[in-house]
Amino acid sequence: MSDKAVNILLVEDDYLDIMNVERELSKINVSLPLLVARNGREALNMLRGTEGAEKISPAPSVILLDINMPKMNGLEFLAEIRREPEFSHIPVFIMTTSNEEVDRMAAQRLNVTGYIVKPLTFDSFEKSHSSLDSFSLFLDLIKLKQ
Repeated sequence: MSDKAVNILLVEDDYLDIMNVERELSKINVSLPLLVARNGREALNMLRGTEGAEKISPAPSVILLDINMPKMNGLEFLAEIRREPEFSHIPVFIMTTSNEEVDRMAAQRLNVTGYIVKPLTFDSFEKSHSSLDSFSLFLDLIKLKQ
């Protein structure tokens, strides 16, 4: 692992999906800290250190982001961080049950790094090349950070 501390921010409101991500990362021996926010607003507060949240330091190396969440959805969160120079460079992977083209296009306009259709699993990839490519890129980024 490099000298620089690295971590993953998971922005997800579903407890079972959070457990699934933890399990899948463990299966592939990813031992980076996984920080969890339950919606986009909470994630922004954690990134900025506002509203009583402790600031994530250093900023996350990778963000795994659900689209459909209360208070602030994933696309709204992504639009916010893309406007902030401190966070605009962070690779963001959308994780969602939605395979709608409109969601994919909105995510692409916001410079999403990858788009992964849930459930997250590293064993059996969905037949879609875009999901497979996103998983591969995610794994490559994580392995570089360890």
